[in-house]
Amino acid sequence: MSLLTAEPGTVPAGDEPPDAGERHRLTAVTGLAALSLDAMASVAYGPEAIVLVLAAAGAHGLGFTLPITLAIAGLLAVLVASYRQVIAAFPDGGGSYAVAKAHLGPRTSLVAAASLVLDYILNVAVAVTAGVAALTSAFPGLYGDRLWLCLAVLALITAVNLRGIVESAKAFIVPTAVFVGSIFVLILVGLFRSGPASTVTATGHVSVLADNASTVGALLLLKAFASGCAALTGVEAIANAVPSFRVPRVKRAQHAEIALGAVLGVMLIGLSVLISRFHLQPVEGVTVLAQLADASLGHNWAFYVIQFATMILLALSANTSFGGLPVLLKLLARDNYLPHVFALKADRQVHRHGVLALALVSAGLLVVSGGDTNTLVPLFAIGVFVGFTVAQIGMVRHWNEERGPGWRGKALLNGFGALLTGVATVVVTASKFTEGAWLIVIALPLLVLAFETVHRAYTRIGERLGLGGIPEAPHRDRSVVIVPVSSLSRLTSEALTAASSLGDEVRAVTVCYSDPEDHAELQALERTWAEWDPGVPLITLTCRRRSLGRPVAAYVREVAASEPATRVTVLIPETEPDRLWQRLLQNQRGAVVAHAVRRETDAVICRLRFRLF
Repeated sequence: MSLLTAEPGTVPAGDEPPDAGERHRLTAVTGLAALSLDAMASVAYGPEAIVLVLAAAGAHGLGFTLPITLAIAGLLAVLVASYRQVIAAFPDGGGSYAVAKAHLGPRTSLVAAASLVLDYILNVAVAVTAGVAALTSAFPGLYGDRLWLCLAVLALITAVNLRGIVESAKAFIVPTAVFVGSIFVLILVGLFRSGPASTVTATGHVSVLADNASTVGALLLLKAFASGCAALTGVEAIANAVPSFRVPRVKRAQHAEIALGAVLGVMLIGLSVLISRFHLQPVEGVTVLAQLADASLGHNWAFYVIQFATMILLALSANTSFGGLPVLLKLLARDNYLPHVFALKADRQVHRHGVLALALVSAGLLVVSGGDTNTLVPLFAIGVFVGFTVAQIGMVRHWNEERGPGWRGKALLNGFGALLTGVATVVVTASKFTEGAWLIVIALPLLVLAFETVHRAYTRIGERLGLGGIPEAPHRDRSVVIVPVSSLSRLTSEALTAASSLGDEVRAVTVCYSDPEDHAELQALERTWAEWDPGVPLITLTCRRRSLGRPVAAYVREVAASEPATRVTVLIPETEPDRLWQRLLQNQRGAVVAHAVRRETDAVICRLRFRLF
């Protein structure tokens, strides 16, 4: 079924592109590169977020950096184990949306979907601005152009993803490997040092460590935990995009999920150990990761390799959203919660409309924020934790209903995960509410409302079309084809020929105004029409106002009222120039007539395009 003839209540299926196949899908390694950049890059700001909060309690507070990181790593292990189960139970992708839809009802599934949509969009904006911020830190002269740099990076990532998810994975696998390898080297070298190799980076910068604080309260620890949980964003992306993997999809996706959890966990814990080992303090203008690189490797070429790799990966970590969100949008469109165009695939297995929509909305966020990371960070990570919690609760229901071997242990794991992520959701939202998180609290229900509005519209369309039922048998009605004309030409001949093939009776109509000049043109047309004698009557429609579409629509209504058993078709002849720029020279008379007839009548509209070569 082609897109032009597809019923509004169904997703156009279409034919697979000729080059579609497994070669355009992901392996475990390329899946890790395409869908884990967000999580990998989070080590650049996750540990720092913890340190910045604990600094309010002075040096004593910084001593809790490792315990809090271990708690986050424990939550990471639970999430990886849970999403490994989600991948097996829901191989069509969708993550928390698919789980909630199957076990928690449509409204809850839409909450999960909306939370993921918001988080994916914010991830793009935050990732791009963070990467550009790292660049402008190294080259301060570019600071005034950071918005244009952000938009340029976004355009680059969008262009790569329009080439296909495999192409994006191939493009990003090298910077991912360089970043992960450099972080591991940093950790290993730092563990064998008795003291920092260098502190040049932090020298001369102001410390943000509190001087007179010595007590650490539960609220401060919870806030530090909530801030550090930003490192867990992106863990769900692989479960959302299972259909993007090669066969066997489930095993490849599970292997990628486990590898992501292992690599991310080791990096988070290793960096936190070094923070405690070197007694690092947060300072203005220098990231914690930069201080760690300086302390472990010294202020040399290795330091700059890590900084450059971090900058690149932060900017490219937006690719996680481009891999996960289009698949989620496809599932929403398939379930009639989004326009069906999001379910269409282009060549190379690309959900092009989802990629472009994500790019446009993210570009709007970048423009509104002015390319400032601090404006966007408070909104980040809330949505994904809502999705985490919904997925965990849904999996508990899944195991309770399935009751397969070992279901109690699996349900217990997911229940514990739901408790942890639920607490984290509340803490993250409460701690960041006044910093801008209230926007997410408002946007989430509005997005759910938009999904439901689209679904109701598709439901009404389906009811009117009688989808799912057997329609009455087709029959032949008498038909009249009305052809608007303004002059005599080859186009007029082609239009009347086509009209004669379509209907039992053909009538040509022309609109005349009260001006003497128009009357002269009408008389000339009538004379040449009589000389031509095409066997089709020319009917003159008089109009006092200079309106073109309304007189034609009024005549169509008149014919329909006087001949109720007749099917009326309006065939509008139009020229189609060979060159695109020449279309600007057209007067758009056909579009005006089509709009008026469509708005005011039930007639069938046929627009005949006559190509000019």
